[in-house]
Amino acid sequence: MQSPRTLVESVEQNPALPSGLEERFAGYGVMGVPFSSGHILAMRHFAASSVGPGYTSVWIRDPAGVWTMHSTTDAESSCPRYFGSALGSASTGGISIRWHDGYSFSVDVGDGIDLSWDLTLAATPVTRLMSGVSGAVPERLWRSRKFLRAMGAVAGPVMGAGHIGLTGRVPNGQSFAARPRWMWFLRDSNAHLQGHNLGHISALPVQDRLGDFWIPQRGIFMIGSSSFEPFDPATHLAAGH
Repeated sequence: MQSPRTLVESVEQNPALPSGLEERFAGYGVMGVPFSSGHILAMRHFAASSVGPGYTSVWIRDPAGVWTMHSTTDAESSCPRYFGSALGSASTGGISIRWHDGYSFSVDVGDGIDLSWDLTLAATPVTRLMSGVSGAVPERLWRSRKFLRAMGAVAGPVMGAGHIGLTGRVPNGQSFAARPRWMWFLRDSNAHLQGHNLGHISALPVQDRLGDFWIPQRGIFMIGSSSFEPFDPATHLAAGH
């Protein structure tokens, strides 16, 4: 399998959304990293979006369980569109992603967030197996909620990540489906938030989630796509609620 940087560059150069009428996104991200400080960091970079421009979003959970999201585009076109009701706050501003080699990169957020985050990825027999299985799944199965529930139930224990939810509902009420194509574990991650070191990667005593989206108990980097039920103001909460 090619390095994550090579595959990311391919996605950036030729972003392609999955077919369908849902709200769709394609790109890559860190599903979530729990730290010994009690913080969680996550990141999404979508090169293509059906609801607006591509964007990057960094998610931060503090030890008290309060979530914030910082995105490069407005809340209505980024992650708070789906998770806003579960957040303590959301903001918009610049985010920098810099790759250092095929398997390591840094994420930096200014604008009062003051986050400096270094990540190193690793391919293992488990991630190669899961990537191979994902690549062999036909399109019709990716559209099956029953299949996604079963795959999530298997993937969590196999990857040693606790619960993994590939389908369900997000806090604002929309149903979602995640389609991982390639994946790697985080071999190492170091982060400083407002000058404080967040410690080492460490599973939380109680796994956290946002709606039916569970935050893995170990760092996982994925390339793939996701889709959400189209926003309906009659049944779904707006981004700012």
